[in-house]
Amino acid sequence: MARLVFENVSVRYPIYNARAQSLRHQFMRIATGGRIAAEAGHTVSVTALDEVSFELNSGDSIGLIGHNGAGKSTLLRTMAGIYTQDSGRIIREGRIATVLEIGSGMDPELSGYENILRMGMLMGMSLKEARSKIPEIEEFTELGDFLNLPVRTYSSGMTMRLMFAVGTSFQPEILLVDEMFGTGDAGFQEKAKARMHDLIANAEIFVFASHDHVMLGNLCSSVYELKHGKMTHLPDFHTKTLEQSEQ
Repeated sequence: MARLVFENVSVRYPIYNARAQSLRHQFMRIATGGRIAAEAGHTVSVTALDEVSFELNSGDSIGLIGHNGAGKSTLLRTMAGIYTQDSGRIIREGRIATVLEIGSGMDPELSGYENILRMGMLMGMSLKEARSKIPEIEEFTELGDFLNLPVRTYSSGMTMRLMFAVGTSFQPEILLVDEMFGTGDAGFQEKAKARMHDLIANAEIFVFASHDHVMLGNLCSSVYELKHGKMTHLPDFHTKTLEQSEQ
């Protein structure tokens, strides 16, 4: 049984050499969804997650909305264990797969093949298991000899293909997705959607951050909004989305 629990979890980013009253500080205060505070020595910190609490169990599928900078990606990374919380407690039970933004977790100086092994092991695979995924990833990405080249030589579309193929190369208990359906050419989008729907159908817990309210309504049983580092349940989300789509 999969389980993911946050108890009063906070994540802060320190910003050094920035004065609280500087133009940079004022701009960041407006531009970011997190709260900004001045600390000792004029160090500025951004509170990306502010005492967030929830419990997800097998069968839960939740959506996350919020403007850019509201903390959606930070929350997904903290769920996955990529980011470490500054305070609070996190319980993770179940294997986690992530589909985040292009290039996440990749080393641009390594080849495609080397990144397959690196990313696979970062996701909890053994070296043997990561190697066993290579033929499937070769076929899915259709990158051919480019897999021998450093990822820094790839186009954004090629990078996305590789990252997506590795991130979805096994069936997880917990699936975390950050707005990935609109990237790549039409042919790859169809392949990606088919694979993603299979993963979603078989995942025990699914978390999806997106600006597409219709897709969130179709894929998620409940939706939460992130704003200023706080997470708020939106009980009327599905009703309002349906009403707007019918107008």
